[in-house]
Amino acid sequence: MKKYILTLLFSFTCFLGLAQSEIEMADKFRADGKIYVVIAVVLVILTGLFIYLISLDKKVSALEKELKK
Repeated sequence: MKKYILTLLFSFTCFLGLAQSEIEMADKFRADGKIYVVIAVVLVILTGLFIYLISLDKKVSALEKELKK
C-alpha cells in the first residue's frame, strides 16, 4: 500500500511542476467553465486505472501464492 501512496505523491509533484507554465487553452476552458469537466474526466480515468491496477495486482498475487504451493 505504501508503494501506491508514494507513486501518487510523485505523480502529483510532477503535475505540479508542469502546471507552472501559462497555457492559453486552459485559460479558455477556465473562462468558459469547462475546466471542471476536463478535471472530472481526468480524475475518473485515473481512478479507473488505479482501481484496475490494484485489482490486477491482487489477482497476480493470488496466482503467485497458488504457484508456490
